[in-house]
Amino acid sequence: MPKPPKSKPDAPKAPKAKKAATTKTPTKAPAKTPAKAASKAAGKAQAPTIATDMPQATPDVLDRLFEVVSSRRGTDTSISHSARLLARGRRKIAQKFGEEAVECLIEAVSGNRDELISESADVLYHLIVMWVDAGVEPQEVWSELLRREGTSGIAEKAARPRDPLA
Repeated sequence: MPKPPKSKPDAPKAPKAKKAATTKTPTKAPAKTPAKAASKAAGKAQAPTIATDMPQATPDVLDRLFEVVSSRRGTDTSISHSARLLARGRRKIAQKFGEEAVECLIEAVSGNRDELISESADVLYHLIVMWVDAGVEPQEVWSELLRREGTSGIAEKAARPRDPLA
């Protein structure tokens, strides 16, 4: 004998309501790191939440990128874009850096935030390739930035030697 059909309640089922609540949880920002808290305190807009399986983005990513690009010097140009750029020489590296810088500027002026982020990453990568080619270590640049920290841009520029051709 067949079983009678179960009656459906008018109210939503508890498991669905619970599932909807758990679906919303990942979109909430995780506990704030000191950097995120400082950024929010400074009034900056928060970037969209990054997938949880990605490592935390920190400035030392530039040092790691420098190490990778350095390790590509003299390697197989058919499998490494960095090796290919380095093999083509300083003029090509400078040209690529300039192209990426212009693309970055265009996106900034156009107000395309996501494209500005992407092009900024390209600029930093090509800058690092240029450093590797020129024998500039990131620590040298970081030291120069540290030396300038706390100095007014106007005062710093005024302290530079004057160009007699300017």
